[in-house]
Amino acid sequence: MSARPIKTWWPASIPLQQSEHLLLSISLRPIRVETRKWPADPHWEFDAIWLGADVYGVWVGVPKGSLLAKPTRAFTATADHVVLIPHDDWWLATFYGTDVERPFDVYVDITTPAEWVHDELVVAVDLDLDVARRPGGLPFVDDEDEFLEHQVSLGYPPDVINSAEATTAKVLAAVEQSQGPFGGVHLDWLTRLRHKLNQH
Repeated sequence: MSARPIKTWWPASIPLQQSEHLLLSISLRPIRVETRKWPADPHWEFDAIWLGADVYGVWVGVPKGSLLAKPTRAFTATADHVVLIPHDDWWLATFYGTDVERPFDVYVDITTPAEWVHDELVVAVDLDLDVARRPGGLPFVDDEDEFLEHQVSLGYPPDVINSAEATTAKVLAAVEQSQGPFGGVHLDWLTRLRHKLNQH
């Protein structure tokens, strides 16, 4: 992977491309995941490992210790996890395994459909709403107040608002009922991630 230009918003206290160096050091295919705030402002970004694809979408892995950052905040992953990038849907889903330090079982960001800019970069616009489930808890919808505020301050178009709301309801039901990709298939992809890491 070629070096990326330094981002002017990158937190000064965080070594630039820390996660990218981690992936390059173990010779794995890196994927850059970048989210935006409407319409194109920088938001969360991180490097991941290509794992493969299935009927649900493309799966990428994020090892424990990877850097995730946005203009106002950065942190390192406390547990291995995998991210599902659906083929054509309005969300990105993060799945964890059984690590005691995991912050969630599943966390789904409602977004515009992800766009593959090229083979190593995927971009989506975050639409505030999230569906999440903490360990031992029930699924819930988060950041509804932010979504309402941004409809006005950021000028979300009506079709985007409708798609975000409909997707949130659909994803919440799927997580509650363990349907589709929320039925446990992520565990095989977590195993694949750890197998790749152990090979290097």
